[in-house]
Amino acid sequence: MSLNDFIQAAFFLIVVFLTVKPLGTYMAHIYEGSPAGLNVWLAPFEKWIYRLCGVKTETGMPWKTYAVAMVLFNVLGILAVYAIQRLQAFLPLNPMAMPAVSPDSSFNTAVSFASNTNWQGYGGESTMSYLTQMLALTVQNFVSAATGMAVLVALIRGFIQKQMNTIGNFWVDLVRSVLYVLLPLSIVFAVAFVSQGIPQTFHNSAAAKLLQTAKDSNGKPVIEQDLALGPVASQIAIKQLGSNGGGFYNVNSAHPYENPTPVSNFLELLAIVLIPVALCYSFGVMVKDRRQGWAILAAMFIIFLPCLWAGIQIEQQGNPLLDKLGVDQKASDFQPGGNMEGKEARFGIVNSSLWAVSTTAVANGSVNCMHDSLMPLSGLIPLWLIQMGEVIFGGVGCGLYGMIAFVIVAVFIAGLMIGRTPEYLGKKIEVFEMKMASLVALIPHLFILIPTAIAVLTVAGKAGISNPGPHGFSEILYAFSSAAGNNGSAFGGINANTVFYNVMTAIAMFFGRYWLAIPMLAVAGSLSAKKIVPTTQGTLPTHTPLFVFFLAMVVLVVGALVFFPALALGPIAEHLMLVKG
Repeated sequence: MSLNDFIQAAFFLIVVFLTVKPLGTYMAHIYEGSPAGLNVWLAPFEKWIYRLCGVKTETGMPWKTYAVAMVLFNVLGILAVYAIQRLQAFLPLNPMAMPAVSPDSSFNTAVSFASNTNWQGYGGESTMSYLTQMLALTVQNFVSAATGMAVLVALIRGFIQKQMNTIGNFWVDLVRSVLYVLLPLSIVFAVAFVSQGIPQTFHNSAAAKLLQTAKDSNGKPVIEQDLALGPVASQIAIKQLGSNGGGFYNVNSAHPYENPTPVSNFLELLAIVLIPVALCYSFGVMVKDRRQGWAILAAMFIIFLPCLWAGIQIEQQGNPLLDKLGVDQKASDFQPGGNMEGKEARFGIVNSSLWAVSTTAVANGSVNCMHDSLMPLSGLIPLWLIQMGEVIFGGVGCGLYGMIAFVIVAVFIAGLMIGRTPEYLGKKIEVFEMKMASLVALIPHLFILIPTAIAVLTVAGKAGISNPGPHGFSEILYAFSSAAGNNGSAFGGINANTVFYNVMTAIAMFFGRYWLAIPMLAVAGSLSAKKIVPTTQGTLPTHTPLFVFFLAMVVLVVGALVFFPALALGPIAEHLMLVKG
């Protein structure tokens, strides 16, 4: 890495660190009900929402009731998004007269946006009306993100409460997440994005005269190009902040209207990691031990930083086959160096690699470059970050509760090593917690590997592959990893808008989301009913550098053991073939 490359990456990381404490403290106060500014000023509006919906805020929910409320609310969201897509031809705010979306694509998109995955098998500007983009997709961007944050808060209560059979109220946690965290931040970022030239309008698409006459697929001359507009900035703000990632345009944040400048690129990238990173500090504040939050965040960075460095380095080395052809891939004053295939020149390798690693670490799924064009080993990095369970930062809420599942596993293993009943934050970790944590660690693997195997063994699965050999296998593996991991990004190069992939990825998205959230709510209920065990000299400290390193190794080993054979068949095999020439 050159000095300039290092400065770009370091500046981003420094800004992220500077936001951790203030935002993390603010969110902790919001969920604790402590005065934090907005929750004081908007308290009457919050109470009005509860009265309108008939919510009894003083009534706590057992974990099963909390889980039922969460799942039913999200299922209703799936039905609503499906219906709007199917009826959009008859609904208002459709200036381009978009027809109804097909049943299988509507089903896939509905599950995708409700599960916070935002996997897109369609082109947004050519498929969805303004009403569908705003009323269906943008609304789900808010509530799906708030759902993950609510589950996290319920889990934290399990650690801080003692001998209680409730874990909070789902509706209260949902409303506070939207009203006091997601909505204010979205307004701020949306205004900033508009200042950078991102459209926010209900006007029809604009027409631009071409400098040179072209021809369409039928050979007819084309003298104008339609420039798709719409309420873009508002959707981009929440898609990044809520770990959603679904773009208004087909090429997502590589589109010059969705991400026009280096400043917008920096702000969008910051929005991706802002809340997941700060929630680690919120966790420390709420459990009354900030060291625990810093320890989890440190374990995440132990994995994230080497992945970022490797991704940038591999891309900057370029394609060895081009070296053999005598192509100069070194950077100069007139051309960028390295592998620039599939990247926007205005962002370059560093910002493209930083985005690719960050978006797959955070479970965001938005892209500003084509992952399919990454070198095999640098393409392996985003793929592996998803496969490790989306716990390196992860989605808002869900990333941290996924990492806490790994903490429970690490504490249990460490307890066996030292011959002591494992404890974490004053609560004993017993058989039930280990079973639930094991489900969280292993369920995504089930819905990645089995659908991948089905796809490569069936005609319908192989029909979508446009690249043969290991790269085609990587495309399928990435698709189901992204779906089950609720990430939403794609390698590209695969036709995923077919009945087979729409149905299979929807199933992976649904179970990859809710089969993880429900076990963690069960853990929350179990821990909340337990008494707090006093700390003694024999208690394993979980805030030390030793435990931080141990936790990172547990995450790495689980990911390596499960997915190494599949990765060997895909990106690793492709890399060896590339080196061999």
